[in-house]
Amino acid sequence: MDNQDTIIALSTPPGSGAIGVIRLSGPDAIRLSNAVFYGKNLEEQASHTLHFGLIKDGESIVDEVVAGLYVAPKSYTKEHVVEISCHGSNYIIQQIINLLISKGARAAKPGEFTLRAFLNGAFDLSQAEAVADLIASNSKASHDVAMQQMRGGFATELKALRAQLIHFASMIELELDFAEEDVEFANREQLRALVTKINQVLGRLISSFEMGNVIKNGVPVVIAGKPNVGKSTLLNALLNEERAIVSDIAGTTRDTIEDELTIGGVVFRFIDTAGIRDTADIIEALGVERTLEKMKQAKLIIYMADASQSIAELEEQIRGLVQLDIPYLILLNKADLISDEQQKAYKDLSVVFISARDNKGIEELKATLLEQVNLHHINTSETLVTNIRHVEALKQTENALQRVLDNVDNPVTSDFLAMDIKQALHYLGEITGTVTTDDLLENIFTKFCIGK
Repeated sequence: MDNQDTIIALSTPPGSGAIGVIRLSGPDAIRLSNAVFYGKNLEEQASHTLHFGLIKDGESIVDEVVAGLYVAPKSYTKEHVVEISCHGSNYIIQQIINLLISKGARAAKPGEFTLRAFLNGAFDLSQAEAVADLIASNSKASHDVAMQQMRGGFATELKALRAQLIHFASMIELELDFAEEDVEFANREQLRALVTKINQVLGRLISSFEMGNVIKNGVPVVIAGKPNVGKSTLLNALLNEERAIVSDIAGTTRDTIEDELTIGGVVFRFIDTAGIRDTADIIEALGVERTLEKMKQAKLIIYMADASQSIAELEEQIRGLVQLDIPYLILLNKADLISDEQQKAYKDLSVVFISARDNKGIEELKATLLEQVNLHHINTSETLVTNIRHVEALKQTENALQRVLDNVDNPVTSDFLAMDIKQALHYLGEITGTVTTDDLLENIFTKFCIGK
């Protein structure tokens, strides 16, 4: 990839604001900025310094700005970087960008600043992807996991595994050079022990993906139940806004309604659904079908029922939930309509009583939800896999190493062992970027915002 040109983009969100930050990176970033900057000579200033001045297009003043200098290699991209802080007018921002493009810069592509940082060795590919996760983090848990990966926790663990495998790969390659002399440089028992140990680590990392993915994308919680039990009222109470239409008419909700709420540093994605019942209404029937699909995809189901219904009826509904094999929480709404003695009759069913209309029991429900998913107890300093690309590569590595174990148990020639170890090294290298293709890099970095 050609990094000889100088790229430019707005790094703050588009739209009017107090300031906008325009970023340039490349060999001519300082020279081009200096050509339109009137103040100190930027080409003579030290790295990591700020300078006040004017941006001028000929004799016309575009804006008063502050230029921040980062001289290579002491910058995010390890290239010359200039960050121009101007007033946040869309007109001013575009004028400055167009002016610098006319001087020789070109518009950056999505994620190109971070791509250059990766290509220039500032960090590996898994750390670069963590930058995007950090920007998108919307809870303490997702922030902590992204920060841990960006600081190299995941990469460090993989590099250690890879280094041990490379040692054995080199020993086996040496055996191939002396094939006619039937010598063994790589101790097969030591290789077996190493591969077994690595597969245990891989198994732990792969298993962590379910938790890591939930932390990154939020916990999908389906609110289900029969029509008119207060599902939409509950959603509104949780969000503290009139998000869903509430009516005494059964079957008001025909489609799913989703919204997010952060509880105790964990994002919950609540999904209000159509009431479950047999119906001749085609539209409502489609809504019920979607409800059942969403329940199968949920991490947790809040099953709502009317507190005034019989225990036998509730037990019948619970039996249907058990068959889904998904964690669930039974919520009995309209608890204000039954006595304390009647509530005691449900003690064996582990239900939670609320009155969604009166906002009673909502805080207790939130605490129960946190306990159910148990994410607030997660040690986010431990390595958690949050990226589907990473988990697929880890599975491929695990498969390759299993073939190595099989071949150690059923002795084969060294070239077969070498081939499978190389495959494992290849897949581990795809995660950190030791092994890359242009298509892989394009797929990753085009998902970034342009200014990053």
